[in-house]
Amino acid sequence: MSDHYVKVKVQLEQMKSSGEGVEKEEADIIKDEVLVASPPASVSPILASDTPAAQRETPKTSVTCRNQSKSRSKLGKDEKNTCTKQDSVPALQGTIVASNANSGKPVNRKNNEQQMLQIKGTGKILQGKTETNGNTVPIHPPEDIKVGPHNKEDANKVAKRRKPVTVDTFKAKTSLEALKLSIRQLKWKEFPVGRRSACDIYWHGVSFHDNDNIISGQVNKFPGMIEMLRKINLTRAVRTMQELFPEEYNFYPRSWILPEEYQLFSTQISLAKDSDVSQKPTFIIKPDGGSQGDGIYLIRDPGDLRVIAGSHNKQSVVQEYIHKPLLIDKLKFDIRLYVLVKSLEPLEIYIAKEGLSRFCTEPYQEPSQKNLSHVFMHLTNYSLNVQSGNFVHSDSLSSGSKRTFSSVLYRLASKGVDIKKVWSDIISLVIKTVIALVPELKVYYQADIPPGKPGPTCFQILGFDILLMKNLKPVLLEVNANPSMRIEHEQEVSPGVFEYVPSPVDEEVKVGVIRDTLRLMDPAQRKSLTSYPEHQQEEMLGSPVRGTGEEGRVLPSMCLKQVFPKYTKQFSYLRIVERITALFLRFLGVKGNMRLGPTGFRTFIRNCKLSNSHFSMATVDILYIDITRRWASMLPDSREAGMGLQAFVEAFFYLAQRRFKSLPLREQVVSLLEVCEAQLENQGRGDPGGALPEDSTSTRRSVSCSRTQPGRTQHPHHMSTSAPGQALSAPQLCSPATPRRASSQDYRLHQRLRPTHKGNVEN
Repeated sequence: MSDHYVKVKVQLEQMKSSGEGVEKEEADIIKDEVLVASPPASVSPILASDTPAAQRETPKTSVTCRNQSKSRSKLGKDEKNTCTKQDSVPALQGTIVASNANSGKPVNRKNNEQQMLQIKGTGKILQGKTETNGNTVPIHPPEDIKVGPHNKEDANKVAKRRKPVTVDTFKAKTSLEALKLSIRQLKWKEFPVGRRSACDIYWHGVSFHDNDNIISGQVNKFPGMIEMLRKINLTRAVRTMQELFPEEYNFYPRSWILPEEYQLFSTQISLAKDSDVSQKPTFIIKPDGGSQGDGIYLIRDPGDLRVIAGSHNKQSVVQEYIHKPLLIDKLKFDIRLYVLVKSLEPLEIYIAKEGLSRFCTEPYQEPSQKNLSHVFMHLTNYSLNVQSGNFVHSDSLSSGSKRTFSSVLYRLASKGVDIKKVWSDIISLVIKTVIALVPELKVYYQADIPPGKPGPTCFQILGFDILLMKNLKPVLLEVNANPSMRIEHEQEVSPGVFEYVPSPVDEEVKVGVIRDTLRLMDPAQRKSLTSYPEHQQEEMLGSPVRGTGEEGRVLPSMCLKQVFPKYTKQFSYLRIVERITALFLRFLGVKGNMRLGPTGFRTFIRNCKLSNSHFSMATVDILYIDITRRWASMLPDSREAGMGLQAFVEAFFYLAQRRFKSLPLREQVVSLLEVCEAQLENQGRGDPGGALPEDSTSTRRSVSCSRTQPGRTQHPHHMSTSAPGQALSAPQLCSPATPRRASSQDYRLHQRLRPTHKGNVEN
């Protein structure tokens, strides 16, 4: 027991014996910070005296003081607070907090059975467990130590010692105003022009590579997210999942990639028209790297394409147009939902409870040759419709051309619509889409931040654009890596003079998303959550975090809802491609590489024992060369040689079909995965096996295929496809991918992902 601890104990005993422990303000117990928090059931990093319940009870059970708000921490050292003694001991602000586990109200220290007591800087605690990193943990103080009211001047000192979270906003760009407002509400510290020393959080406006000199902290962009959410790459990722789970992924419109699939597109449409003369489909063309509605147009015949087949400079996606959208006030609209991907490993997804509904400005009519060019009728993009003379900027959240999503749900509920079912379908769509993106994102992540290399952790806010069909089924239109977080809009104040004015609906939605994203990424908050079970973490995150906001106002509850891993059991069976990705990463060899060389591919075949008399290593080489060359021909300007992840997935599918011919594709792939993982697990136990790739310059990667991989658990959905309320059924939303054949000539026609660091314009 340290001398300092003995001194504290003796001082408390003297106070107890003299009767002054309850009737006088507590002396300075310790020079270090002493924090006491509530029991886990009601834990919140906000102080108990700042909660509404505690504030209401203060006049009855605690003390009557002037300057009760946290703003008094800013007062000078010589300024005193006059307090009147009451019957019970108060919950101490900034120093010691004891709260009832059920009601959150201050309780008498003698009856308080659960407290959290930490002596900062010592790593020691009276009872219970603690960590040297400063995390607070629940304890039961010994009976011989009494905790009395703390001097308020000491509380101010503690508040001043607590280091605020630092945020580098130098690269924030158009999200800057909402970000500044969020930082002020949290009382964090902003560095608008950067900082020499490291910050806790770096907020980039475009991509992870806005600042390549970050070696610690957290960045609000993932490497590769911009590339993955380009129209073509998103289509490929979803299409791969459609091959394995066609019914679960029928929320994405039927799509073709131009120009390489122009002939397939033209042939399929001609056959469809020949079989049904009355069928008159409409298609929407979206440039691969387009944003804000730029370059989008509608056609009814493949011959109307403005893109010249064979031109690699005009890559785009053509999708089947949704003819029967849900209308409100006779107007077509879409939904912009904000989704936070907090981490990839483990996968954590949050969805904002509030979103935006963006309306067209011209009454909707089903597409015809006469109205195909009416963009204000068919396209919901805000950047397009804001140019219409019919666009309405409203101060109300439930009217105008841009409204809150909750106002739309309220109108639907008044008509008897099952809102819970709508939300359930949307959540399912979001989780499935992110699961489709994760495999390639992991490859990008290890390329920029290899295992063992110092670097930041990442998180990102995505903008999901969703359309509700007339039957209330959600359809994914696209996902934006850089959704606009601007909280003002341009307005003409006089002829020819424009200025930015606040937009109430944007501020209502976007500030909450950014503020609560920061709250979730608070370094102190993230550390403290690790000591609690998952079911308690969500309760803790749903309560006010880290004190009050501006002018002593308590921060609102979290607007972000965790949906994964909360619903892991319902969706883990979809993570098959992630298990294939683990194999790919294992045999890459060189850290930071994104392409698998021929030696690595041969080592994969050898270590998994996939070759035999009917499938020799010479055949393996031919397979590798055939797939790699074809993918390289799709991107003649690519400087990186080798087999990318999508090409490896294609090869893996082929091997699975060759080995397990009588099974459906999904079962073929799962069976081959089990074979590979079992072989690698046996090698890990010391059984004979092949070595790592010959060209490897590093040790075995941290991503191991021998341990349980995502999606390994068998799910009942393998037998019956979709859970109730999750599968979307619409004849026009099927995948264009044709069934695979067990032939070496029938490889998928996909284009390799384009590795580029160009930033997209915000959508």
